[in-house]
Amino acid sequence: MAAVTAFLLCVFGTPLLIRSLRKRGIGQQIRDDGPIEHPHAAKAGTPTMGGIAIVASAVIGYLVAHIRTEQVKFARTGVTLVFLIVGMAIVGLVDDYLGVRRGRNLGLRKRGKTGGQLVVAVGFVLLALRYVDVSTHLSFTRTLDLNLGTYGWTIWAIFIIMAATNGVNLADGLDGLVAGSATLAFSAFVIIGFWQFRHPGVYHVLPAGALDVAIVAGAFMGACAGFLWWNAAPARVFMGDTGSLAIGAALAGIALVSNVQLLLPVIGGLYVLETLSVIAQVVAFRGFNRRVLRMAPIHHHFEVGGWPEFTVIVRFWLFAGICVALGLGLFYADFIRIPGVLD
Repeated sequence: MAAVTAFLLCVFGTPLLIRSLRKRGIGQQIRDDGPIEHPHAAKAGTPTMGGIAIVASAVIGYLVAHIRTEQVKFARTGVTLVFLIVGMAIVGLVDDYLGVRRGRNLGLRKRGKTGGQLVVAVGFVLLALRYVDVSTHLSFTRTLDLNLGTYGWTIWAIFIIMAATNGVNLADGLDGLVAGSATLAFSAFVIIGFWQFRHPGVYHVLPAGALDVAIVAGAFMGACAGFLWWNAAPARVFMGDTGSLAIGAALAGIALVSNVQLLLPVIGGLYVLETLSVIAQVVAFRGFNRRVLRMAPIHHHFEVGGWPEFTVIVRFWLFAGICVALGLGLFYADFIRIPGVLD
């Protein structure tokens, strides 16, 4: 119900948002240092802030899944995730709006954007620890039984959230790249959440919380797939930071409350690759005055090298799919090694 509702709302609601954005002159500003010799310059003026449709559809899908369903009840876990997602979406919305109003691809200053993300991340951590009572044990470390403690988990969770939101944000440079890859990533968390619901307590997650996590993931899976209908090349609308920050926050939050944080870099391997490509480029240029890539993030490297945009997108989707499959395989391999689960 969550996935289908979110998908249909996004498919049929996004055109209404597109018309509203066009009417208000809210169009994407293209980076001055972008690959101008490629078709990106022609995308200037395409409506942005499409992430509004993703977040709204996902939240409504999440709510609809609880209507007149006695077996599915609102859990503190799901409510806390919604807080994180909506909070990050608001930070992204402000950034997108300022970028459009200033007529450049520059919204909030780095300090303002980072500060907004930190405020939302800290709020989520407080709710997760005091309201959800999330486990502070690090995932997949049963042999060591590594408990980070309150302060350690706080720092760890903030790092995960900041890394995921900015990683997804960096990957949002080609039509449909994030929407398609995120659909795959959220599908993995649907399976993980439902698996934890069917095998309660294995990962220190209560059944009701695990099921609500699966519902949130399902709602975002449907919303991203519905948005892809209009965001696929050539895109009719861009998600903007409104969408990319919300998607990154959703992935991070789900991994944290499901206690599978160490799987996130695998399932979201595409976003890790994008982030590492930028880090490598900056370090090489500032430290050695050299470039390791033609242009960063890495998807632009292949574009500048002559790959058509759609070829880059599809091949990166394939890479994202392989990462998701590997993540699910690792999850199941760990599960069957838990003492007593197969007895």
